Amino acid sequence: MIKLTRKMLYALEAVVDIAYNTTADPAQAREITKRQGIPQRYLEQVMQKLVRAGVLKGVRGPRGGYRLARERRRITVGEIVRVVYGTERTTRDLVQMESGSDLAEKVIRPLWKDARETFMREMDTITIEDLCRRAHAKGIDSRTAERVQFDI
Repeated sequence: MIKLTRKMLYALEAVVDIAYNTTADPAQAREITKRQGIPQRYLEQVMQKLVRAGVLKGVRGPRGGYRLARERRRITVGEIVRVVYGTERTTRDLVQMESGSDLAEKVIRPLWKDARETFMREMDTITIEDLCRRAHAKGIDSRTAERVQFDI
């Protein structure tokens, strides 16, 4: 089962922070770490992976930072989970291992695989825009002068 690890939490926080605090300038990593309390070393690692995966766009230069690579309504939580999960797996997934009893092979592993697939289907229905709406509804401050318009 996919666990909510620190890296996954930080990745989701960073992407939502970028989407929620969008201005004309890209979001700098140090601003994100200050707002969210994410250690810089974790943030930089995960941000580069999200850039390579096409979730974020890195902007170079003195006023550089990160932007969403696509509209926030086109980026899902599932996509971010897959990027981070793929970087954290260090051992083979037990669901994919071939050894085991008939009970494990024919009952337990298929159950676990189905549960994971159901979870990921649900994560694929939640967009970064949905999370920005939740943040707005919870009264979380945005650094933008005007509230972000969610309807397109």
